[in-house]
Amino acid sequence: MRGPLAFMRSLRETGEFVRVDIGTLPVCFATSPALVNEVTVGKARSFEKGRLFQRVRPLVGNGLATADGETHRRHRRLMQPMFHRQQIAGYVEVMGRNADALANSWTAGQRIEVHREVTSLTIRTLAETLFSTQIGQQAVSTVSRELPVVMRNMLMRTASPKLLDGLPLWRSFDRATTNMRSVIDRLVVETRRSGQSDQPDLLSVLLAARDADTGEALTDEEVRDELVTILFAGSETTASVLSWALHHLSQHPEIAKAAVAEIEEVTEGKSVAFADIPQLSLVKRVLDESLRLHGVVLLMRRALEPVEIGGFRIPAGTEVAFSLYALHRDPEIYPQPDVFDPDRWLPERRAELPRDAVVPFGSGNRKCIGDAFAWTQATVALATILRRWRLHATGDHTPREVLAAMANPDRVPMTVHPRVGP
Repeated sequence: MRGPLAFMRSLRETGEFVRVDIGTLPVCFATSPALVNEVTVGKARSFEKGRLFQRVRPLVGNGLATADGETHRRHRRLMQPMFHRQQIAGYVEVMGRNADALANSWTAGQRIEVHREVTSLTIRTLAETLFSTQIGQQAVSTVSRELPVVMRNMLMRTASPKLLDGLPLWRSFDRATTNMRSVIDRLVVETRRSGQSDQPDLLSVLLAARDADTGEALTDEEVRDELVTILFAGSETTASVLSWALHHLSQHPEIAKAAVAEIEEVTEGKSVAFADIPQLSLVKRVLDESLRLHGVVLLMRRALEPVEIGGFRIPAGTEVAFSLYALHRDPEIYPQPDVFDPDRWLPERRAELPRDAVVPFGSGNRKCIGDAFAWTQATVALATILRRWRLHATGDHTPREVLAAMANPDRVPMTVHPRVGP
């Protein structure tokens, strides 16, 4: 508890498969790319979501992130069209408009708290792509207000013993989750009743989805749970990566200068278009490196049957954990693992890495379904901000990693200055 991130990194020094007793719960940590791949891909059918996701389920519902078995397979199949290239391209206008609004709201010399600013940006953008109809505006407002409260407390809430669920400590968290779920419940019912389910938003895609084999649609409750899951999964990742990217670029002005030159050359001074995104290779490498350094902290699986992992036979019911954060800072895989170096993602250097050692969004049938959406939003936001502003650290605080679903920054205080030239 005093240093969970450092502790998880240290387990690799003990072995590839390490038993750790967390209270009375024994957990086996897989610490190598090969074993993580074995759990998530090679022998994925021998595992279900573990204790961590069991505790999350009553709070966020039985969406794609928490569902198991046939429910997970059916929902993933139904939701896949939501994240096709053409669908994501349609959301770039919303992403760009909100990023412009944020950049336009700052004034020269203003001190801002970057993580709070980009969290608001990502939540509002995500909510607007989920609910584009007029009746969805209340949901956008409620989600923008309540989701930050939930995200700040989610990991500690789920990691706490169930007998502590009634403590006053969780009152604001429980109220926020209840408010969010109830407003989305009402929106789903009203949208279906109003016949406005042909709009170009994710809610409409979910309402219209039909199973190819049975023709069945998702129930209102299933639609609600998937919307809540997308909000949780889609907001924290993007906000955290953007915050860290802006922090690291402030420490490496030569990389920021090169990124701005690339942005200007590709966009020709216009707003970022969907067609521009594949050409912003340095911007992508900055985001890739920020996610490598500060990625997903902890994931868990539970063995459904006796299974052999890395030569060890574990019984059914065994909890297996792995940390993508620790995996991506393994010095045996990544030279100088704590150094911010976007060029490690140049094609020739990327090709030298083991394939199963690069899993920022997970792997196998549990790989994040919205990775392309998140990366598109992060690219549009970062390019829009960089071309307008130079962000400088205030000097009175160095961002510190804090434990959440991602290794989030605690605070990123910076001052903004107009960019003149690259």
